[in-house]
Amino acid sequence: MKLLVTGANGFLGRYVVAEALRRGHAVRAVLRSAADPGKLGWANHPDLETVRVDLRSRRGLVDAIAGTDAVLHLAAAKSGDMYTQYAGTVVATENLLAAMTEANVRRIVLISSLSVYDYLKIPSFSLLTEDSPLEIDAFGRDEYAHTKLVQERLVREHATQHGWGFTVLRPGVIYGKDNLFTARLGMQAGRVWIRTGAWAKLPLTYVENCAEAIVLAAEKEAALGQTLNVIDDTPPTQRRYVATLRKRLSPRPIIVPVAWSVMRLLAGLAVTTNKLLFKNRAKIPGLFIPARLHARCKPLRFTNLKIKLTLGWKPRYGLDESLDRSLGKSDVELTKVAGLAQQTASAPKAEVAA
Repeated sequence: MKLLVTGANGFLGRYVVAEALRRGHAVRAVLRSAADPGKLGWANHPDLETVRVDLRSRRGLVDAIAGTDAVLHLAAAKSGDMYTQYAGTVVATENLLAAMTEANVRRIVLISSLSVYDYLKIPSFSLLTEDSPLEIDAFGRDEYAHTKLVQERLVREHATQHGWGFTVLRPGVIYGKDNLFTARLGMQAGRVWIRTGAWAKLPLTYVENCAEAIVLAAEKEAALGQTLNVIDDTPPTQRRYVATLRKRLSPRPIIVPVAWSVMRLLAGLAVTTNKLLFKNRAKIPGLFIPARLHARCKPLRFTNLKIKLTLGWKPRYGLDESLDRSLGKSDVELTKVAGLAQQTASAPKAEVAA
């Protein structure tokens, strides 16, 4: 297959490109205009093309997509105000879908997020699955959840209307090199980690495991029309993950534990005080907004049964090996792909004109 990968130079995207190349696919990687492909291990691979387009504009998009078999859509805005995130996620997806229609590319794998679920409605310690309730008032929670929900709706409606094949993947916490702390643990202030709760499971997915699931979703006919959560086996508790990670770090972080029940009480007090004294005009830190607190730190259980049955996916690396790979001196899988490129490529490939 020839796969178009948006967000190819992002944290997850570069591993998705590496995995697709490793599995024998041709890849057209969409890079941001400022990205330096020379810093990516696969930049000179003979089966790779790169193209620079801004998904917030339709300029050059049809040419960038034409001739591919499927789109792996990873690009999204994860920070900034509502305008920034809406443009980088929703407008970008609208433009991509329109260009796919014109280029007659009829298969898309959308990378969404577990953030779309309504954590306030899900009881503590219950099992979160693909059938759990979705957030209704995501705009009141945070911009990221809101834009991901809109993005999912756009893809489903457009794909259904045009008779496309589509798959929606919802990864959990994607971790790996330089991305080991997560907001689901609480807050980080330098070496001080404020761990909110202890027994909540972390829906982790190691970046290489996640990349393999994404490429499998493009390969497998069984993935068509499916929504699948992407979570590694045996999610660790907050306490176990911090302890396992901490012993590998130097200097070791200082852990300040705060009980889940205490955080729920503080968040409730913060909201009540803001309402009574400040008429809801005060800016409250994210962890003191109940909807965000529950989405980050609520003790729940997770399952990856559906994606295993649908794709035959099995996470290749467990927690200990994933952390060891993450804390190594180089990105192991990217280095392997780079070595293959050096053996087979006589010269760097030119970028595709957009």
